[in-house]
Amino acid sequence: MSASVAAEALSALTASYYPTIQLELDSAAKALFCYMRPEGRPSYTPELLRDLGRMQNDIALATAVGEPFRYFVVGSRVAGTFNLGGDLDLFGAKIRAGDKAALRAYAHACVDVVYHNAIGYGQRVTTVALVQGAALGGGFEAALSCHHIVAERSATFGLPEVLFNLFPGMGAYSLLSRRLDAVRAERIILSGKVYSAAELYEMGLVDMLVEDGEGEVAVREYLARLDRRFNAHQAVLQARHRVHALTREELIDVVDVWVDAAMKLDDADLRRMGRLVRAQTRRHGSGAETRLAAE
Repeated sequence: MSASVAAEALSALTASYYPTIQLELDSAAKALFCYMRPEGRPSYTPELLRDLGRMQNDIALATAVGEPFRYFVVGSRVAGTFNLGGDLDLFGAKIRAGDKAALRAYAHACVDVVYHNAIGYGQRVTTVALVQGAALGGGFEAALSCHHIVAERSATFGLPEVLFNLFPGMGAYSLLSRRLDAVRAERIILSGKVYSAAELYEMGLVDMLVEDGEGEVAVREYLARLDRRFNAHQAVLQARHRVHALTREELIDVVDVWVDAAMKLDDADLRRMGRLVRAQTRRHGSGAETRLAAE
């Protein structure tokens, strides 16, 4: 495709309006930055999923006709929070109503976001999560779906689903077992623990640990280092995809297990879920999850 066609596709992408996300093209860094800004509790609301899905479709169109950018960086414009994960209010409502189809549709939309991040849109696009604040549940899964994670020191990560008798079904098991191993993946999933960025850096899950307030600059420095060896880095990512291939079918199969498990939650489980929603809303993941485990 011609350079003019690629330029037109990129122009259409950056000119599009997505109410719950903010796109910024940094030509010098060869990067497209996507900042989440959902209304209300900073979770994966249906509106945020809608906008992310539209954006990902537009990215696929733009990258199919050229190389408008090499790096896709996802972050957040919500102070102190990357993302708190699934829309637990929606979960509770659909479970109580017995609306399995709606819950499955929501879960599949989450999986699509994770999958496109994980495969770099099927193009030579490196995906990076810039985590400033709490990344819990689906927020942690979204960060794990990226090829690299840059985190500020005060960032926290956790999978609190076990606290209300569920498990994180939108990719956590697939992604953690590939980055670590099945034993450690299950340990993290079943612990309900909130981990510091430093702890995940020691595990190898966080690629770059930086001081608070330095994330924006640091991620650009990280991209510049990657870009100096772009060909080698892309070859390694291709090898990773071949050796540890992640398919959409696998993600769908696992999330369907999650849907079945969610529909079995009882009133006590849903009350615990509700307490977690209230705690997260007040503190944006500042540690309330850990205290709830003892209740």
